[in-house]
Amino acid sequence: MPRSVPAIIAAEVFTKGAQPVIPAGEGLVLRPWLRRDAPEVFAAFQDPAIQRWHARTAESVEEADDWIELWLHAWSGGVDANWAVADSHTGHVVGRASLRSMLLSQGLGEMAYWVAPRARGQGIAPRAVAALTSWAFDEIGFHRLELRHSVHNPQSCRVAMKSGYALEGTNRSATLHADGWHDMHMHARVAGDLSTETLPLALGSRARHRADG
Repeated sequence: MPRSVPAIIAAEVFTKGAQPVIPAGEGLVLRPWLRRDAPEVFAAFQDPAIQRWHARTAESVEEADDWIELWLHAWSGGVDANWAVADSHTGHVVGRASLRSMLLSQGLGEMAYWVAPRARGQGIAPRAVAALTSWAFDEIGFHRLELRHSVHNPQSCRVAMKSGYALEGTNRSATLHADGWHDMHMHARVAGDLSTETLPLALGSRARHRADG
């Protein structure tokens, strides 16, 4: 049946295209996952903070290897796109950045990420989110990217706001964690919103305007 509205993003971008490497500033890169990354993924998922905000745990390196295989195949399916956030000098994994639940016909996707414990406190999450956001909007043509996190996770809230993802509201009892159902903050960016580079300047200008008023 013909569509009355044309698809925003052609599926072939993912089903027939190679997954790119995305620079994320000095010393940081988003690259496709490698099977040799499994021990680092397994080690990251032993961290209590990562376990708290994820629905699954890795019980072995072999299980982490299975995840990586799924992440690699997800690209060609055009549903999820997953990158290792890596040190561009050593190649070691410092985190993950993903576009999940992509609906290409509508140009929609959901941003997700984690940072390994040893790499926290270095601004890696905002840099990875900014790089992937720019790629999704400027290179691929996404229309809207969403970012959800538990209301009990203020660190993710700060990353979202710093990355220009406006808080749109709260989804009540929306995600089941190990300790029960959590309300989730809904953040989003839409194509044409202020970039992460200009957002702080604009917010500062607004604050000065309010103060002067």
